[in-house]
Amino acid sequence: MLTVMAALGWLTPRRRSATARSVLAGEASAEAARKSSQEQELAGPLEPQFPVHGDDKAAAFFDLDNTVMQGAALFHFGRGLYKRKFFETRDLARFAWQQAWFRLAGVEDPEHMQDARDSALSIVKGHRVAELMTIGEEIYDEYMAERIWPGTRALAQAHLDAGQKVWLVTAAPVEIATVIARRLGLTGALGTVAESVGGVYTGKLVGEPLHGPAKAEAVRALASAEGLDLTRCAAYSDSHNDIPMLSLVGHPYAINPDTKLRKHAREFDWRLRDYRTARKAAKVGLPAAAGVGAVAGGTAAAIALHRRRR
Repeated sequence: MLTVMAALGWLTPRRRSATARSVLAGEASAEAARKSSQEQELAGPLEPQFPVHGDDKAAAFFDLDNTVMQGAALFHFGRGLYKRKFFETRDLARFAWQQAWFRLAGVEDPEHMQDARDSALSIVKGHRVAELMTIGEEIYDEYMAERIWPGTRALAQAHLDAGQKVWLVTAAPVEIATVIARRLGLTGALGTVAESVGGVYTGKLVGEPLHGPAKAEAVRALASAEGLDLTRCAAYSDSHNDIPMLSLVGHPYAINPDTKLRKHAREFDWRLRDYRTARKAAKVGLPAAAGVGAVAGGTAAAIALHRRRR
């Protein structure tokens, strides 16, 4: 400091004062930088950005219903098939009741999911797989595209932008899941496989529905085939039924979680994201084609059953 002051002796008082302040500001800044660096060394390295760009051992797995999309994909698919006269109004009323349960109860009830799958299988029996895939593209535009959660879509895109593969993992038919994955620009989809012979649906499943522990097994098998490190992968779901899948990965996320998953996520310090609003949560999203009576009856039945089960 004395050397600096001596060197400034030839300057005018005003210039000397301004220069001295500049020197002091520079010294203070340098000292602050040194202090910050020392504190960072003591605290350890910063948490790396996630997802990590260029990590080819990582991937992301997304549940579909109420995680990527509002409501159940199978229900929206049923709406489209009804519009195309694949089945009668009484069948749509059953779909409406199942969707009402899904939205009001806020959980994936295995019994109701089985009913929905049985309904769908009976409807597509005898139809060609190629026909349903083509119709699925149309139905996506009509009923599903506007129900994609923007927040979840952004999470998936972040993984894609980082050069990672992104898969849907859902109990919905693999044909529906594949259409949605393709339209969102994702890598692919794991879903329930319906039996077909000669390209025609038989009305039966191949094995069991991809639900709960089965999802975890599918993800584990895919990770092995793809050479992935599950500790570097991420998984996203709204349902406590998917805790086995979420527990497999190093980066589990609870998205729009049901009560049980929210509790579990907080207990294990998992990341939480909730993109629902009061307005969206109140929307049951049932089709006008079902008729006021069918919708009201289905909603009332779901509410009554939900209350009896509490």
